[in-house]
Amino acid sequence: MTQRRDSIDKTQDPESGPLGLQKRRPGRPPTHAESWTKVTVVLFDRQIAFLDGVVQSIRARSGNTISRAQLIRALVDAAYEAQIDLGVGGSEAELREALAERFASSKGSGLSG
Repeated sequence: MTQRRDSIDKTQDPESGPLGLQKRRPGRPPTHAESWTKVTVVLFDRQIAFLDGVVQSIRARSGNTISRAQLIRALVDAAYEAQIDLGVGGSEAELREALAERFASSKGSGLSG
């Protein structure tokens, strides 16, 4: 039996596949509840080692797994929620120094790797 194709709407939204179905994107399905943008940043090996140490510590203490991206998002959100003034310096070194002072003055940061 031959199926008639003239009854199928051939117009597609660029984000949709045939018949209006969502196209599957590569990788794991996103689990974010809000709008997001994928970015690429360059980190030094020592910074990756620090993030991995924190991730391993979280896993060892709680049994929960967390990704580097989740850790970085949590750090950014914490800085935002704490209303930390990130416009304090004109360079990365000055910003790092100001943040280190702020972190040192807060008790129980729990960010040891």
